[in-house]
Amino acid sequence: MKARSVLFTIGVLASTHLSAAEEYAPLTKPLQLSKVPETSIYFSIGNPGIPGKENEGNTSNAGFVATDEGVVIFDALGTPSLGKALVDEIQKVTDKPVRYSVVSHYHADHIYGLQAVKERFPGVVVIAEERGLEYQEKTEISDERADARLEQRRDALFPWVNKDTRVILPDVVFEERASIRLGGHEFLLLYAGPAHSSSDTMMMVQPEGVLFAGDIVQNSRVPFMNSDDVNTERWLKSLEEVQNLKPNFIIPGHGRASTQAAEAIAFTTNYIKYVRAEMKKAVDNWTDFDAAYAQVDWSAYSSLPAFSSNNRGNAYRIYLELEAENFGKDSKAPQ
Repeated sequence: MKARSVLFTIGVLASTHLSAAEEYAPLTKPLQLSKVPETSIYFSIGNPGIPGKENEGNTSNAGFVATDEGVVIFDALGTPSLGKALVDEIQKVTDKPVRYSVVSHYHADHIYGLQAVKERFPGVVVIAEERGLEYQEKTEISDERADARLEQRRDALFPWVNKDTRVILPDVVFEERASIRLGGHEFLLLYAGPAHSSSDTMMMVQPEGVLFAGDIVQNSRVPFMNSDDVNTERWLKSLEEVQNLKPNFIIPGHGRASTQAAEAIAFTTNYIKYVRAEMKKAVDNWTDFDAAYAQVDWSAYSSLPAFSSNNRGNAYRIYLELEAENFGKDSKAPQ
């Protein structure tokens, strides 16, 4: 199913649980849930670093909305074990089944938990932007190759990611925007890419005005931007669109959730603008990247999580992006 604008409605699911659940490696660090005040909206905040054994792969944020007619999940975390833990927490809150599982984008730290969601609730509908369908074994895409990333995580995150871990593709895809109505809520799905990834999706929950922003917003953490699908010009436009939504509460893809949505959005915006401005100077002056990077004052960001792993790659990716923009302008200049 694919459409530019889609309205999803629910029917009665005959079966909600598997008779025999798959066993997953136990977590030594329990998943911690928080609740948006005065709502039935819950979320977990991951470790701000990069996925590794020390954090058991729990680096991204996820959440769910419990309604009288069922549950909607936004992202399912980075291992099947974490996905199972999320489902366990859902079942402490409600006896209603999970109806929909929305994927913010197909990066490994957000999707491997879908396996556990599907096994516990085989009738769940996994929804993503249409380019999520590209994330298949041996398929070359700009973000990352699915099988290569899975092999890397089987090594880096064993036993929580192992030979039995698999990628769950979307059941339903959409273009631009879609809407789910369930239990007195409207869930507006908005395509925001290509920005951080090719399939960036946000979910606004009404009437509460709670925004699950995915990796478009990463609060107080240096975002990952070193991918060919990253488009920082489009990313900045998406952040303007997020601001225009005026959410009452924002849950980013990484970093702290906040009632101060404008502040969280500004953090990501200011970081991208700063790196773009510094790299533009270098590109305009034909300065070598290594020399340019060494000259930049990174003190505003150097103490933040993921700086050492992400910042240099981000700067280089933006340097190349701005180089390409300059060449594009030159190629269109009058002869």
